[in-house]
Amino acid sequence: MRGITVIGSSFGAVSAVRELRRRDPAIPISVVAPRAELVYQASLIWVPVGLRRGDDLRLPLTPFYDRLGVRFIAGRARGLDAAGRRIHLEDGTSLENDGLIIATGSRFIKTLPGIEHAMTLCEGVEAATAIQRRLQGLQGGTIAIGFAGNPAEPTVVRGGPMFELLLGIETWLRRTHRRDRFRLVLFSPSARPGERLGARAVDGLLDQMRRRGIEAHLGHKLLKFEADAVHTEGGVVPADAILFMPGLTGPAWVQGSGLPLSPGGFVRADAYLRVPGLEQVYVVGDAGSYPGPDWMPKQAHMADRQGKVAAVNLLDALLGRTPTRVARPELMCIIDSLDSGTLVYRSERHGLVLRSAMLHWAKGWFERRYAAALR
Repeated sequence: MRGITVIGSSFGAVSAVRELRRRDPAIPISVVAPRAELVYQASLIWVPVGLRRGDDLRLPLTPFYDRLGVRFIAGRARGLDAAGRRIHLEDGTSLENDGLIIATGSRFIKTLPGIEHAMTLCEGVEAATAIQRRLQGLQGGTIAIGFAGNPAEPTVVRGGPMFELLLGIETWLRRTHRRDRFRLVLFSPSARPGERLGARAVDGLLDQMRRRGIEAHLGHKLLKFEADAVHTEGGVVPADAILFMPGLTGPAWVQGSGLPLSPGGFVRADAYLRVPGLEQVYVVGDAGSYPGPDWMPKQAHMADRQGKVAAVNLLDALLGRTPTRVARPELMCIIDSLDSGTLVYRSERHGLVLRSAMLHWAKGWFERRYAAALR
């Protein structure tokens, strides 16, 4: 038996591997990724303000894989053939499988003119550390923080971390007695950024911004960046630092791979996370485009749920059973501001927005709990 291959070391990948092994102690499992490491992205917001060091968020996965008897292959996928049964790697080698789970995450759309002048937090530890150095080097001025979506798939937006970064920087500046030297501006082509969180959450975040003296430049198409300015159709925002989350698209390796793609460049999936037209090929997390509501989240919590569902459905398929599990859409996050947090929960039936100082500490507790489970 060739077993199951998981491409990626994302939250969705880790969840899938854990569930595969829990349900089948013997089936061979291989993981292909550049490094046996997961970056705990949810806490990158704390690196720029010194609450975490970048290396604190690198979680080695070798002990996890060894404990579960998983074979790790250091490499990057280049393409597929044989209806998904063969994976081609960038080093020229190939790997065959009986079942495949794609969990390689997404990438940023970096086509806006002057994008090199903007810093993108979620590019990883190095980017978060570079933002920290930039902020510490400023004695005053304007910090412009913004995010945008994928024009071909407008619902794909990741704005939560930028709200956290914005509110966290404001708190940090107050704590270090420098708030009066800085102008903070949120910019976005959306008039109501963060709509996937729900109307109540957006209203609450915009109200927090007003109370903290944070300006908003919203509802204007972005034109370009310069070293000291953000240019939009609604005017120019002067900036001494530009922190920007571009829209997302699918991973580079799936382009031209023969996999069915959505208009935004993501791997298509059905309600059971199967890739249409391919047997025993599933996709989870940010790499995929899924049926569901327009607020379908791209976040670790949803990827974790999808990883579990894909594992169960794939094992059923390998046994000749029809997959039946569905990953119900569920958005859950804590939007942190260093001095408090806002819990946002959204499902197809329920919604909740709750603010409390304790939620800042709860976010840290979730990080420690997740990391401990991998060690």
